[in-house]
Amino acid sequence: MTEDTQGRAADGKVARVLAKYDIEAFGDEMAARWARDDDGRMSLRELATAFNQRLLETRMRAVGLQSLDGEVENVYRLLTADDVGRAEQTRAKRRLERAGVDTEQLLDDFVSYQSIRTYLRDVQDVEHGADDGSPVESSRRTIRRLDSRVRTITESRLDQLDDADHLSLDAFRVYVDVQVVCESCGSQYDVETLLDQGGCPCADE
Repeated sequence: MTEDTQGRAADGKVARVLAKYDIEAFGDEMAARWARDDDGRMSLRELATAFNQRLLETRMRAVGLQSLDGEVENVYRLLTADDVGRAEQTRAKRRLERAGVDTEQLLDDFVSYQSIRTYLRDVQDVEHGADDGSPVESSRRTIRRLDSRVRTITESRLDQLDDADHLSLDAFRVYVDVQVVCESCGSQYDVETLLDQGGCPCADE
């Protein structure tokens, strides 16, 4: 495994695919749906289905396939349901392929509910019913999540440029380092240190 692959593997498949399809905001939507404690909460399996259908819808739109209400859901069922016959599945694939969709790649990008659970826990840092805790800890989780997103998007874009020969780059790893400078005393901190120590000491002097 190369160094760049190791770096991206830390965020898992869901984060990589979100960046690939340029739908990172959907990750926040999933986190919000999973953390809810009311009728609007979605299960991990429901989130996985919604995620995969969003990928399908995105690819269909990209190649100019206009979808009617319920069509994305039906095409997804034809592609993935166990009770769909091989002939029906083949017809659905061929329709997408004629329009320009790489169905094998699309199916490979689909994720399981286990991948969704890993993404929500390790990248979004959210558990169902978990209290956000103190404002400091809530902010810490948000900053970490944004750091992870910036890293994932940057890696994805660099890979795309390299693949298209717009950029020459061997194995790489992206680091995101947010620094905070106190304008009163000139001290500089990384965000984690600043949060751990409760701010800059000069403010108490």
